[in-house]
Amino acid sequence: MIGAFVGAFALLGLSAFTSLPLGGGAAGTSHSTTPSVNPAFTAKAGDCLDWKREDLSDLTLVDCAKEHLFEVTDVVDLGPEYAKDAPWPDATGWQQINEKHCAKASLDYLSGKFDPFGKYTVGPLNPSEASWKEGGRTVRCGLQVAGPGGALLRAFGSARAQDQSDVYDATVCLGITPARSVGDPVPCAEPHTFEIVGVVPLPEGDFPKPEKQDEIMSAECARIATEYTGGADLKAKGRIVTWDTRAVESWTAGSRKANCKVGAAPDEGGLVAWTGSVRNPDAPPPTTANPPQTTAVQQSEATGAPLHPSTSATGSAPPTTTSSGRTTTSQPTTTTTEADG
Repeated sequence: MIGAFVGAFALLGLSAFTSLPLGGGAAGTSHSTTPSVNPAFTAKAGDCLDWKREDLSDLTLVDCAKEHLFEVTDVVDLGPEYAKDAPWPDATGWQQINEKHCAKASLDYLSGKFDPFGKYTVGPLNPSEASWKEGGRTVRCGLQVAGPGGALLRAFGSARAQDQSDVYDATVCLGITPARSVGDPVPCAEPHTFEIVGVVPLPEGDFPKPEKQDEIMSAECARIATEYTGGADLKAKGRIVTWDTRAVESWTAGSRKANCKVGAAPDEGGLVAWTGSVRNPDAPPPTTANPPQTTAVQQSEATGAPLHPSTSATGSAPPTTTSSGRTTTSQPTTTTTEADG
């Protein structure tokens, strides 16, 4: 089973690489006679890091219980593999480093339980090109949460203690890509594919077959959608209730949660974008999970261009869907039904 998960890492779990800024502290901001040490250069396995700026110059060490963008799983010295005059790796090179050094390290960090269709991806926090030229060869492997379109999302809580299900808090809207697949979270006033209306915890026990999951999710999502919309007639609005189910690989890793969501009925060309929210405007403020499900989008391209699964020649193909989720790279099966309100 572990071998299967390592293969899934190689195909599904590899995120974009993040370059550390050269220097000891925040770039261009330190005027102290004693230079501060960038926490990225001292972080160890179990530490969590966060930043707001694209150049990571404000990178800080934070409690993993708080929101963060990177959870360190291992520290790797590439010195034995790359001489001082070795060229700085390109995107493909960093992906190969990620597969070789970070996949198994992150799997071990999670005690062998990784959901290949879940919210976490594996990525290296690597030296900048300038630091590399000066001999910097230390890489920190870590876990990150990425949206369907590749943007980094903020994580809450240590991955070692989390259900890894790919779910969001209610009121989150998922955008649409030019190819008419699911995109990253966006404001609901913008074109989007789905609005999350709730999350259902599936019952513990043996893996429930897809038809059993559909039975549970159909009833729960109908109830949740009615409460969320205040009993609105979704069918009259051209909307449908849809839900996710979990694959057996996800179940084995401990993932037990699935989204309920509302979308427009797809056509032959794929998903259909819509705007606005179906939430009852008179409803009380929504309550987020504790810790929250991932809700906020970090700036796009924070770690460079995503390394898509098509660049990898290893691993097994995941289940696919034509109706929702994180595209074919990490999507469990999804079923839809019309809602009468």
